[in-house]
Amino acid sequence: MRTHYCGATKDASIGETVTICGWVDRRRDHGGVIFLDMRDREGIVQVVFDPDTKEYFELADRVRSEYVLQITGRVRERAPETVNPAMATGHIEVLGKELVILNEAAPPPFPLDAHQTVGEDVRLRYRFMDLRRESMQQNLMTRSRITSTIRQYLETAGFLDIETPVLTRATPEGARDYLVPSRTNASKFFALPQSPQLFKQLLMVSGFDRYYQIARCFRDEDLRADRQPEFTQIDVEMSFTDELEVMQLTEGMVRALFQTHLNVDLGDFPQMTWHEAMERFGSDKPDLRIDLELVSVDDLMADVEFKVFSGPANDPKGRVAALRVPGGATISRKEIDDLTKYISAYGARGLAWIKVNDKASGVSGLQSPILKFMPESTIHDLVERLDLEDGDIVFFGADKRQIVNDSLGALRLKVAAMTDRVREGWAPLWVVDFPMFEETSSGGLTAIHHPFTAPSCSAEALKAAPENALSRAYDMVLNGSEVGGGSIRIHRQEMQKAVFDILGISEEEADAKFGFLLSALKHGAPPHGGLAFGLDRLVMLMVGGQSIRDVIAFPKTQSAQCVMTDAPGEVSEQQLRELSIRLRAPDK
Repeated sequence: MRTHYCGATKDASIGETVTICGWVDRRRDHGGVIFLDMRDREGIVQVVFDPDTKEYFELADRVRSEYVLQITGRVRERAPETVNPAMATGHIEVLGKELVILNEAAPPPFPLDAHQTVGEDVRLRYRFMDLRRESMQQNLMTRSRITSTIRQYLETAGFLDIETPVLTRATPEGARDYLVPSRTNASKFFALPQSPQLFKQLLMVSGFDRYYQIARCFRDEDLRADRQPEFTQIDVEMSFTDELEVMQLTEGMVRALFQTHLNVDLGDFPQMTWHEAMERFGSDKPDLRIDLELVSVDDLMADVEFKVFSGPANDPKGRVAALRVPGGATISRKEIDDLTKYISAYGARGLAWIKVNDKASGVSGLQSPILKFMPESTIHDLVERLDLEDGDIVFFGADKRQIVNDSLGALRLKVAAMTDRVREGWAPLWVVDFPMFEETSSGGLTAIHHPFTAPSCSAEALKAAPENALSRAYDMVLNGSEVGGGSIRIHRQEMQKAVFDILGISEEEADAKFGFLLSALKHGAPPHGGLAFGLDRLVMLMVGGQSIRDVIAFPKTQSAQCVMTDAPGEVSEQQLRELSIRLRAPDK
């Protein structure tokens, strides 16, 4: 039906006859000449109808925005004074000769103009219209090109694209499973995969030593801007490998993506241990574009009378840390109150601070309600350690270590945005040497990543001191977002059993849930490891989106609903009977 895309008519020769199909982006009537801006996924081209073609001129006079048209005409050069440099096709136009209205259109539910702000609830309800906007079309086309580059890169490196099941059984991946009732196996359920983790390990045991998949994954969890109940993962697994090889290969892939699609050279990725990241930035995914850092001051606060500081300073599980903000003394008391409320969401019970008005005047040149609780010598040591200068403000966190890290880590990002301290560009990073386990609220241990991650010690050392064990895990971080995470996996049955024992998983439970994996490990499993990237998050960063919903064609809302299709929805009594399911009212 067409010879050219609208946005590609710039490549046609002047004088050539073309046929285009698309939507009317805008219609204008200028003194007896009708201008139609025709739009498709490749862009916009201006079409001109004049009264010389009476039949089609009258037809063009009828059309309105979003009508679907087929137009045949001759490409001609625009007059110099009418050239539009803002359009890719701004130097040419199509003189319309024929017009077919393929479909009329009701008035759009919201303006498709890029400069019009539209509520996300309306955008998602009419997603088929929202996707016509240039920004959304560009996002999804970029996503498509990115996945194509990924496939080419991995297949060139010898990886095979292998699909794994979508109907499987529940596994402990850290979030709730989406369950699917089985009609043919009454009272039993499948689970949608949170990741292809176990199946890709089984593929390594099967001899497919380089596997990849762009896989759909599902997690029934509370949503945030960078989370969805269904998402896409770039899944990679390799046999006969180690951390260095996996990291080098996947780093090369991400560098190729940025070079190909953004013309950006990310360079080599620095490495940082998990412990260093938490101490310096309060986060295991630090944004290195921000030059603010946490500084531990436990030793300075251990003997002060101020129990809010001395208590955590003397607690082996506590921490007192400071965050200096150069020039931050301009932050007002109201803004400090807002910041205090902000970090309360991370468990912080308050926010202490000191402003430096005149360093040369000593204590009298400082401003803070907590100064009266500190000896002058401690204040002097604090000023020296933090290298405070006139115009600075320093914030303090004092509590359990995790609360201090979480709250000051979040405060660091918030204050950097407030004071314009986030530099432009890209800051990639590998975070390595994660702990194997973390303590639960009940005093037990849980896996930081997943229970199939290999420790960096022997099984004997792991059993002797599991709380000190480090894992062979690695996360790729970009501008403060974790874009990928992986590890070397456990490939020996005795090590997997040792991890299960530490996690309190009995032999009976392990056999019931993972018997197939344990069986595979004793039948010649090679050393293997891999990494999974969040495709949605990676594309979001590359296109400069604010949410992964900006790069997903049909995303869910914050409450895990599709307002366009009204899903999830009710089902009939007959369907429920076939599945042996009876509904009950939810608990109040």
